[in-house]
Amino acid sequence: MNTALETLKERGFFQQCTDIDGLSALMDKGPITFYVGCDPTGPSLHIGHMVPFFALRHLREAGHVGIALIGGGTARIGDPSGKTEMRKMLSYEQIDANVERIKDQLDRFVGFDGKTAMPDNNKFWLADLNYIDFLRDIGSCFSVNKMLTFESYKKRMETGLSFIEFNYQLLQSYDYLKLHERHNCCLQIGGDDQWGNIVAGVDLIRRKMGIEHQVYGLTFLLVTRSDGKKMGKTEKGALFLDPELTPVFDFFQYWRNVADADVLKFLKLFSFLPVSECEAICAGDINAAKERLAWEVTANIHGKEEADKALAGAKAA
Repeated sequence: MNTALETLKERGFFQQCTDIDGLSALMDKGPITFYVGCDPTGPSLHIGHMVPFFALRHLREAGHVGIALIGGGTARIGDPSGKTEMRKMLSYEQIDANVERIKDQLDRFVGFDGKTAMPDNNKFWLADLNYIDFLRDIGSCFSVNKMLTFESYKKRMETGLSFIEFNYQLLQSYDYLKLHERHNCCLQIGGDDQWGNIVAGVDLIRRKMGIEHQVYGLTFLLVTRSDGKKMGKTEKGALFLDPELTPVFDFFQYWRNVADADVLKFLKLFSFLPVSECEAICAGDINAAKERLAWEVTANIHGKEEADKALAGAKAA
């Protein structure tokens, strides 16, 4: 297997791939361009959003080019994946404001240089689409019967799926097609709740451009704690990146207080320490390991200076 993919697998990212052998062979030939998307449905990302962005940095370190697609267009509809009810509709002005805040958060974490990593916004090609032309050109490539077999739609059929949300898969697939055309993007990565959307995008590109176009999808596990609950959920809600929503000290303390059984898994996913070092840290004093985990994640998200302050505050407390 390609070394970059081996790194992701060893660190616990892997869940599903449309064709792991084909993707590995393509990556062995040289750098590829890949993308990960997020919708600005709120003013801040939370830590659950960040697993694919940690993977982005590993892939970029291996020489590949990453695009962070911020869904200023798709956020106008809302992704039904993993949701039991329809998202609250936001004004276009609020979505645009969220885009800028999230782009700044990702820039601090990823470091957009325009060459190895860059942001994009699907508003640029979705906002002014002609609906009739889109249905003729893109909608004709989709089978409703097949769409309803995907888990994200099956779950929502029980509670009610709006027609506007039903269009979401077409739009995300169209994103992949546009990024393939614009940047020769040939891999989409994301959480496993995006599997159906990613597979649909791979299929759309092959239908529109021919099977000789090699494109792939790779999903990562949806991280849970050892007790089975969603990782990053606190009594106050999600663990946000924005310090106005989750103060840095509270962010640090969340990681300092994780269950013993979760420390190694979280160190491998949310730090860039070598796996052997993660294992060595966890083989020693578990409280020291938790402190190291808290410092590493806080430094990655908020910077080393803020991590040092949080560590000093925790020791003083």
